Amino acid sequence: MTTESHPGGRRPIDRVLADGFADDLQGLPFEDLRERRHLAEQEEVDLSFARRLLQGRLDLLRAEQQQRELPQDGPVEGERTDAELARDLSQALADAPRADHGLGRHLTTDPSRVGEHRRAAEQAVADVQASDPSALTDEAIVRAIEHLVELEQAVSDTRHQVQAVMDLMSTEVARRYREGEARVEDVLTAE
Repeated sequence: MTTESHPGGRRPIDRVLADGFADDLQGLPFEDLRERRHLAEQEEVDLSFARRLLQGRLDLLRAEQQQRELPQDGPVEGERTDAELARDLSQALADAPRADHGLGRHLTTDPSRVGEHRRAAEQAVADVQASDPSALTDEAIVRAIEHLVELEQAVSDTRHQVQAVMDLMSTEVARRYREGEARVEDVLTAE
């Protein structure tokens, strides 16, 4: 999963994190500022989505790991019934409070590259067969979790960089409204 930016690249992440993208914001025409902020916001949403996909895979692997650590009461050692699998899957994917939560920003945009990020997350875990964690050895689960934790951290780090760019732009937009350089009416008539 490549979420880091590449200087001179053409992807949105490359543009948002490029040197100069957030420079001289006071001299930027308001419409250009709004477009850049929107691009950064979209990239933050897409990165959040990718991060959540990775976290879902981690949840499944950790649930399998935890299940293996529990004493087995079933008829065949290590095998679970379909009902137990469904229960475990629903628990693993439940929206319980997370220890690895983000900044809790209110996002007004939907992910734009859902398919791209889903494919990237699936490719990132394809080598660890995360769609069937029960087929993995204990050691393979540990390695898969370590691998996904590293990927999730890389996505998270990039997301924080994008959020810093968004914060700069939002601060400039707010300054312009506060000082009367921009008016809500201008934005409404421009859309």
